[in-house]
Amino acid sequence: MLAIKAENLSKMFGPVVAVNHLNLSVKRGEIFGLVGPDGAGKTTIMRMFSGILPPTEGEAWVLGHPITREAEPLKGKIGYMAQRFGLYGDLTVIENIQFYADLYDVPKKERQIRLERLLAFSNLAPFKNRLAQNLSGGMKQKLGLACALVHTPQVLFLDEPTNGVDPVSRRDFWQILYDLLKEGITIFISTAYLDEAERCHRLGLMHQGNLLYMGTPDETKRLLKGELWELHCQQRMKAREILRNLPGVRSVGIFGDRIHVILEDGTQTRKEMEESLMEGGFEIFSIRRIAPSLEDVFITAIPVGNLGENG
Repeated sequence: MLAIKAENLSKMFGPVVAVNHLNLSVKRGEIFGLVGPDGAGKTTIMRMFSGILPPTEGEAWVLGHPITREAEPLKGKIGYMAQRFGLYGDLTVIENIQFYADLYDVPKKERQIRLERLLAFSNLAPFKNRLAQNLSGGMKQKLGLACALVHTPQVLFLDEPTNGVDPVSRRDFWQILYDLLKEGITIFISTAYLDEAERCHRLGLMHQGNLLYMGTPDETKRLLKGELWELHCQQRMKAREILRNLPGVRSVGIFGDRIHVILEDGTQTRKEMEESLMEGGFEIFSIRRIAPSLEDVFITAIPVGNLGENG
């Protein structure tokens, strides 16, 4: 059974097309990741699914409710955590959660049990009397999640929830999300972190308002055509320019202190790469064929100079 379905969903802001005829489906009880750079349209999609923004064209259904006609009854069944979650810095952790419980009309008789459970679930119990403005970035995100869960939603929308959060807090946050799956909650998350996309059951690659591809992480990696080779050498920026001009080289990218090269056929081209670099006076420390990551696939699919701002 589907939790979310979109058919030809579009959103325009004047002449700007923020989302262009989106078609996707999300199963109940899965983590679906929307992946793309800033301006890809991820936030606009989230806001339409949450009933905050009306679409310009098309329709979408969340838990069977059409977003164009039943946005209000839908809001009690979903949780939405924006990029800048509306925490009140001068309220304590517990006061923030109580405030959102009031907004969602959580019954008084159930409230105390839910609050205690959310505090324990998010590991915020020791900090329940601390002002929100004095929390770390990771703890603020956990508090935001607790507030979004206070009314026990069936679908949770998270718009880049770990943006700017340290790696340890990101790991803890994802552990909480996996625990939510055990309770049957569907999670729709947007992220610009490709390593986080690996954690999703399925994902969609977005660019300039268009859904380029939708599938599992492993299926997505198979989109990369050719062989991926990793090269470690001196002066990698200059080496990249030499490699780009070789026949049989599809693309060249810098990944940290390594160069990733996609070859049509590594049997012959690898030798030509080594010879060209050595003739240019470059010392090669290592060269090997590697399995592609989502980042390799995404960078190959989207031209670096074509990252527009539209949503």
